[in-house]
Amino acid sequence: MQKYSFKNDYSEGFHTQLLEALAKTNLDQQQGYGEDIYCEMARAAIKAKTGNQNSDIYFVSGGTQANTIVIASVLKSFEGVIAATTGHINVHETGAIEATGHKIILVSSHDGKVKPEDIIAECDRAEDHHMVRPAMVYISNSTEVGSVYTKTELSALSEICKINGLYLYLDGARLGSALSSVNNDLSLADLSEFTDAFYIGGTKNGAIMGEAIVINNNLLKTDFNYYLKQRGALLSKGRLMGVQFYELFKENLFFELAQHANNMAKKIADALKEKGFSFLTVPESNQIFPILPNELIEHLLQKYEFYTWQKLEDNKSVVRLVTSWATPENKVDEFIEDSCNY
Repeated sequence: MQKYSFKNDYSEGFHTQLLEALAKTNLDQQQGYGEDIYCEMARAAIKAKTGNQNSDIYFVSGGTQANTIVIASVLKSFEGVIAATTGHINVHETGAIEATGHKIILVSSHDGKVKPEDIIAECDRAEDHHMVRPAMVYISNSTEVGSVYTKTELSALSEICKINGLYLYLDGARLGSALSSVNNDLSLADLSEFTDAFYIGGTKNGAIMGEAIVINNNLLKTDFNYYLKQRGALLSKGRLMGVQFYELFKENLFFELAQHANNMAKKIADALKEKGFSFLTVPESNQIFPILPNELIEHLLQKYEFYTWQKLEDNKSVVRLVTSWATPENKVDEFIEDSCNY
């Protein structure tokens, strides 16, 4: 029996609407390196959602690539980036940031979020030229533990960064899920206002691959194409990204796919709550972290794949369950039945 996977949100392929659009435009000759009409259409569609016609938008293949290029293009050799200990650039990118010669300045966070007081403390700690100088704050939305930033929180981070001369950069690998959360009050327009740069994740939300980097601060735009080319991110067939992102944003497909993923996660979370199980963090997005008895976890692993996130005392552990744009509701129902009636 093949196990059903709740390990991630990229196990399935791609939404058929994107495949159909790629097939339809396949033999249409276009310019390369993101200068094709489809990339231009995609940029226009994204700008219509952000309401910021002044943003520069670039398409790259993946999240680690986006993070590495943006951060390396911004920081001087003696500067570092503040991030939560749970941040993706710290735990799941194989030292990509450090490999560019930049230090990640870590702050503890139970809920995955960076707080204004964390930023102030690190700026105060960097007294002089004998220490790495903080120059950027890295956050992700949703975070690595499924939490979602509010408008008040993001606005406060933006203000603290401006006061201290730092850039604010947002990793949006799961941005669709964050903006579709029942607890969300942010929009793409807000991100454009409060961040210096962010990216929109397509890979985890129905695309074949691809992320859209959105640069809002004019100071970060100079020579960005050079950084892309130097690091192998300027694709000759950039149309692959353009066609996909245009389909995702010409109407509301991007948000509809994310909403489905969230709905499936919420259905599991609600059932587990009703059964009396608690969670590591409040379920807000398509990643949920229930605390389950180890015996139940072993039972479920016979039929499903998921990560055991953290072992706790009293024979319990935190597991991570991730739903996707393509998660079938009947599989969710089966998981609920197997977990709540064991």
